[in-house]
Amino acid sequence: MGTLPSYSLSNATLGPDFRCGFFRCREKAALRTKFATAREGYGFGCLRFAALRRGNCRRKMDGFRCLGGSGSSEEDNEPKKVDSSVATEEREFSVATEERDRRNDDESGAENNQASISSGPSGLPTDSPMYNNFQVDSFKLMELLGPEKVDPSDIKLIKEKLFGYTTFWVTGEEQFGDFGEGILFLGNLRGKREDIFAKLQRQLAEVTGDKYNLFMVEEPNSDGPDPRGGPRVSFGLLRKEVSEPGPTTLWQYVIAFILFVLTVGSCVELGIASQLNRLPPEVVDYFTNPNASDPPDMQLLVPYVESALPLAYGVLGVQLFHEVGHFLAAFPRKVKLGLPYFIPNITLGSFGAITQFKSILPDRKAKVDVSMAGPLAGAALSFSMFGVGLLLSSHPAAVGDLVQVPSMLFQGSLLLGVISRAVLGYSAMHAATVSIHPLVIAGWCGLTTSAFNMLPVGCLDGGRAVQGAYGKGWLVGFGLATYAMLGLGVLGGPLSLPWGLYVLICQRTPEKPCLNDVTEVGTWRKTALAVTLFFVVLTLLPLWDQLAEELGVGLVTTF
Repeated sequence: MGTLPSYSLSNATLGPDFRCGFFRCREKAALRTKFATAREGYGFGCLRFAALRRGNCRRKMDGFRCLGGSGSSEEDNEPKKVDSSVATEEREFSVATEERDRRNDDESGAENNQASISSGPSGLPTDSPMYNNFQVDSFKLMELLGPEKVDPSDIKLIKEKLFGYTTFWVTGEEQFGDFGEGILFLGNLRGKREDIFAKLQRQLAEVTGDKYNLFMVEEPNSDGPDPRGGPRVSFGLLRKEVSEPGPTTLWQYVIAFILFVLTVGSCVELGIASQLNRLPPEVVDYFTNPNASDPPDMQLLVPYVESALPLAYGVLGVQLFHEVGHFLAAFPRKVKLGLPYFIPNITLGSFGAITQFKSILPDRKAKVDVSMAGPLAGAALSFSMFGVGLLLSSHPAAVGDLVQVPSMLFQGSLLLGVISRAVLGYSAMHAATVSIHPLVIAGWCGLTTSAFNMLPVGCLDGGRAVQGAYGKGWLVGFGLATYAMLGLGVLGGPLSLPWGLYVLICQRTPEKPCLNDVTEVGTWRKTALAVTLFFVVLTLLPLWDQLAEELGVGLVTTF
């Protein structure tokens, strides 16, 4: 057998202080391992605490000098050096251990009776090092799960290279973004804001490449306007992967296709329901009589599908034309749009579509133009269909294509009811049913849907337009008023409740800011939006009984 080298450890060569220190460290390491195992429920902080203590013990052992049989006696007599931080940690651990044992003895047999509740892990003293480690690890875990923040070295570089006396003099910094992942530079502007912003964007691309997006926004909690005119501005910095929307996934394509198929079905159903006077009596009784329980044979509806297709095409065509309007306005402004998610509805055929921006809007003008283009395109086509349908309804040659609808339908809209009364006349409208062309129904549904989408609330087209034209503060006021009128049934009549729920579930969040979220959109855009909102209210405001009776729109029953 071989012999041990001269630097091997043995009890004969080790001094008593070393041996005692060694066994004391080994004992404490075993105790700490047992303590960490018993407290695994505390999470990553406790495990890390135990590992740290074992490491300290190992570092303490490494601090001793290992002597062979021929070691110098002078080194044996040297005082042992103990790290003050290790000694402090040992004392803190001993105090925590004794306190834990004393508390466990007091609480034995009464585990269900808790004397106090702490925000940290159960039974862990808030003043102990273990609790502090738990808090630190919780913050680090939140940072790992949250969006990536701006690199501090890049912040320093940007402040040196971009900002200064000739552009923007930085006086402070704040967090920027939904989770504080960005930096907001506060300060004083040194020129025309549009020129300074364009210059800073060019310099940012030269310094950091395609890594960050720079936003020009109104300074939060500003004391007053800028001396040069307009609001005081600040500049926000976000990583591109954080600020820009992600790509469309396969599941999103699948969901969009399924919703489109369901919308086609709801449009066909609307076309079949418009032929109420031609449907078999058992089918009509089942859908109109609330006491009917036996469903009819749905095969009876097959012959009516073909005659329902023109109306279905008209309603679906309005929705597609709406989306085309968005894309035509977005293309020249280099704004990317996502897939339209059509929302089926059995009353109107469709509630429209949810279309997301897939790129950051350059300025508020683009937000207003792209948002208004869709509803205006859909409304233009719908009003054309509505007008042509009214003319065909009064033409004798189109009698065979007319359908009977309740006259109460025309009381659902002040604007459309008055136009119908002016074209069809008093005798035709002042009756229980009115004979109209299917194009009237398609145009009516299209105009109603376009008006609903132009309501100034949330992320609807109208909400985006108001946010771009008047600012986010105006959107909050308009939104509260819209929710109140929908809740009271002032706008939309019986459709107010389902539409309000749809907005609350899918479209309540305002749109994110543009890159240039300060420059005004101009007077004519604000005026055009105000006129559009006025016609939206006229379209969705129902006719009250007294006015309907005076105009001769439908038969008003009084009790």
